[in-house]
Amino acid sequence: MKKGGVFIKTKIITDSCCDLTLDFVKENDVHVIPFTFLLGEEEYQDNFGESLSYKDFFDEIRKGKMASTSQINSYIFEETFKKYIEEGYSIIYIGFSSALSKTFENAEMARKIISEENTNADISVIDTRSAAVGLGSLVFYACQMLKEGKTKAEIVNWIEANKLKLNHWFTVDSLDHLKRGGRISATSAAIGTLLEVKPVLNMDDEGRLRMSKKVRGRKKAIKALADELKARIVNPEDQTIFISHGDCLTETESLKEIILNEVKVKDVIINYIGPTIGSHTGAGVICLVFFGEGRD
Repeated sequence: MKKGGVFIKTKIITDSCCDLTLDFVKENDVHVIPFTFLLGEEEYQDNFGESLSYKDFFDEIRKGKMASTSQINSYIFEETFKKYIEEGYSIIYIGFSSALSKTFENAEMARKIISEENTNADISVIDTRSAAVGLGSLVFYACQMLKEGKTKAEIVNWIEANKLKLNHWFTVDSLDHLKRGGRISATSAAIGTLLEVKPVLNMDDEGRLRMSKKVRGRKKAIKALADELKARIVNPEDQTIFISHGDCLTETESLKEIILNEVKVKDVIINYIGPTIGSHTGAGVICLVFFGEGRD
């Protein structure tokens, strides 16, 4: 794309909530801004397991260590955006849901500051109203479009038109973290644990998590994820679907097998859920992402 006779390159930027693989972001030259998290008294960057491996993170969570995350501040966004503007790029920041973090607001603040200083700066910040590998899937498709020669405007317009068609379905193995986060009461958590109740959650159009149903037993919860995909997916043969997990690969592979036995999809990509989301869900979380007609 040309602007004022000068060739403009497009840079895709996201944050580490995307839960894509390190190989993918390197191969596609995606700039990923890391969240930071506290595990016990130690602070780490959520940087694809390089500071602390996914396995070690979830092992510590299973041992009872508490984890918390910090939002990415506007200064970090400002410095990152300025770097690529100075290198001649236009920018697409594909961000974590504004309903779950103030991080998107900070990115928008940085965009406004830079735009006031430099009216030629071409920065789009997108509130995906998505999380985890749902966010990652939008980055995945944006990278595909960039390789196909799509313009920045075409990519931004496609994401805005399709982001609320992106279905996120989760289940968690333990109710403890939902209790700590205030999503269920201590009494409900205690009764649910006793009865082996496993919640199935999804994301609404605002990008918030909501409880969809409760089932008895882990296998039924995993099957419920597959059932939601079977009922809601559109044009599966054209879709790459994504599954991320909190250190429960065997069960995740089981979900993949159930899906592939019932629905013909283009591809399935599996990766860990990182500490940004894992801090709030605990170990054993499984997230399934695909496109449907909408989220309801």
